Amino acid sequence: MVFERVARLLSEQFGVEESTITMKTSFEEDLGADSLDIVELSMTLEEEFDFGEIEDGDLESLKTVGDVVELITSRESED
Repeated sequence: MVFERVARLLSEQFGVEESTITMKTSFEEDLGADSLDIVELSMTLEEEFDFGEIEDGDLESLKTVGDVVELITSRESED
């Protein structure tokens, strides 16, 4: 469920087919994301999943879709 929601958001933000996104999709290499794209993505994720701010340290560690799914899953289990 989390992966599907993240894939949908990425598809919208980066203009790619949702079906091409996997857990190993890299933001920089596969989606061509720069630091501004990552910040925008973090704000979208914060709003979509309603879990508060993503700290800069966490943001820097988000390299793949799997990293994002793991972060969201860990935040949801804290609630």
